[in-house]
Amino acid sequence: MGKSLVIIGIIIVIIGLVFMVAPKIPFLGKLPGDIYIKRDNFTFYFPLATSIIVSIILSVIFYIFRR
Repeated sequence: MGKSLVIIGIIIVIIGLVFMVAPKIPFLGKLPGDIYIKRDNFTFYFPLATSIIVSIILSVIFYIFRR
């Protein structure tokens, strides 16, 4: 139980740091492959390429920690 709480705490801290640093990264959310549609009264944004890259990075990090 103790290990789980420590790991969850570390994950929450990392997520908090990412939220603090993410707006300062200029290309995050503006990659080719991100879908952005803007009409008169409607805006649709789906960060497809960004979410794929974030998923790959997180997969590598979790793979390293599992070893």
